[in-house]
Amino acid sequence: MKRFIGDPLPVPLTPAVQVGNMLFLSGQVPTRPDGSIPEGIGPQTQLVLEKLSALAEEAGFSLGDVVKTTVFLRDMKDFSGMNEVYGKFFPSNPPARSCVRAEVAIDADVEIEAIAIKGA
Repeated sequence: MKRFIGDPLPVPLTPAVQVGNMLFLSGQVPTRPDGSIPEGIGPQTQLVLEKLSALAEEAGFSLGDVVKTTVFLRDMKDFSGMNEVYGKFFPSNPPARSCVRAEVAIDADVEIEAIAIKGA
């Protein structure tokens, strides 16, 4: 049985879907509640990971349950700045990760999606 997590969005997208002990977290972008985006890759990555963490917690998971992430960067030159912040959220036993250069849906420098498994 599927369980949908997060507030409904004005687009055909669910922020997170839980199926059994698995949680699929849609790509999060660094938008604040007022729609603004912080300047720089560090603050953007921080906000994205805070949003992923909040969604995971809403479903009864934590970032410690994350087994796979995909990071989308507008510019691969931002990798080290993103990685510095990312490492603070996954200080030990980090999940498997892919990182690709891509245009994200909004005018942001980073988007991150994740898969979590409870009890993994």
